[in-house]
Order: sequence, then structure tokens, then C-alpha cells
Amino acid sequence: MRNAYIATLFIVVLTFSILGLRNRTFTKPPMDVFPEWLFPGMKYQPKLTQQQQSPFFADGRSDRPAPPNTVPASFGPAGQGVRSDDFLYRGKLHDGSWARGFPPALTLDMKFMERGRERFTIYCSPCHGAVGDGGGITKKYGMGAVPTYHDDRLRQMAEGEIFNTITNGKGQMNPYGDKLAPRDRWAVIAYVRALQLAQTGTVADVPEDHRAELGLK
Repeated sequence: MRNAYIATLFIVVLTFSILGLRNRTFTKPPMDVFPEWLFPGMKYQPKLTQQQQSPFFADGRSDRPAPPNTVPASFGPAGQGVRSDDFLYRGKLHDGSWARGFPPALTLDMKFMERGRERFTIYCSPCHGAVGDGGGITKKYGMGAVPTYHDDRLRQMAEGEIFNTITNGKGQMNPYGDKLAPRDRWAVIAYVRALQLAQTGTVADVPEDHRAELGLK
């Protein structure tokens, strides 16, 4: 009988806690059930709020500038720039479709291509191979089929969709949005397009003033 009373009391308290306090506005902080000595140094940790002075940094500011090469978030105040340029940060147009080409904010020059080659070599070539044919070194260690960039499906895919795949991953490919800044992702795409063109290009694609360097007429 005693256990029945205890069980009934528990059910009443639980029901009241879940249903009886819904939509109620509290004006006082909740009761502190667990004393500090149970969680020394963990329960009440020091923190700094906005615009509060910090004695730790020499300039006294608690709001710190972002470290170099920080990848911007797509939420909160820091993500305002992300949301204002869907092409650059999401690979999409205003109507939600995948963007083709490259964002106007980028300058596609040799320096940009070199950056893409460098990032590609580090992050992409282990699986996709140095020329993008899917023959990376991971294939020797049991990696499943890796798509080749020289497939017509990928040649015709919008650059924005490729950007999304790099950002969020697809299939066995992990996301690289936390490893590659948005501009670096676009640089990789530019280099991939160069690899694709290298496999399908013709003499007509070579500028006339550079044909002699390749022994072409």
C-alpha cells in the first residue's frame, strides 16, 4: 500500500510539472536544487556579455574579431553576409535554382586557379585523383567507386550544385564546408572545370598567341 501511495504522489507531481506550468510566465529564477559543492567550477562559470570589458585582452574588448580564414556561419548576425549573397555562399540564384558560372564578387585569374589547384590537391585528389578521374590513392585501400569529373553528367552540372555538394557532402563524400572557405570552394570548382576542359579541349580552345608554345599551328 505504501508503494502505491508513493507511486501516486510521483504521478501527480509529474503530471502537474508537465501540464500545470505550461504557458506560465515566471518572474523569479528557478529554485537551485543542486548545491555548488556538487559541481565545483562547472555550475557557475564566468562569462562576458556583449560590450562588457575584458581584463584578459590587452585592448580590454570582450567582442573579438574573427580569426583569419574563419568560415562564416549561415545563421545569426555573423551570417548576414551569407544570406545577402546566395550565389557566393550557397550556389543558388534568388529563385532557388542552382547558379551557373561563378559569382560576380570573385575574380577568376591565375592566382585564383592556383589556389583552387592547391586546395584540390589537399582535399580532393586523395579520392578523385590528380586529374579528377576517380583514381585517387584511397582506391587502393578499399574506397568504393568514386565518380570521375569527366562524366557528362558532371560536366553539365551547374557550378552552384557542385558548390552545394562540396559544402554539404553527398553519398560517401563528407561535407567540406567546415574545411574550405566559400571562396576556396569556388576556386576548387574553377580548377575542376580546367581539368574537365583539359580532357575535351581542342586546338581552337588555345589562344593563337599561345599555340606556338605547344607546337601547334
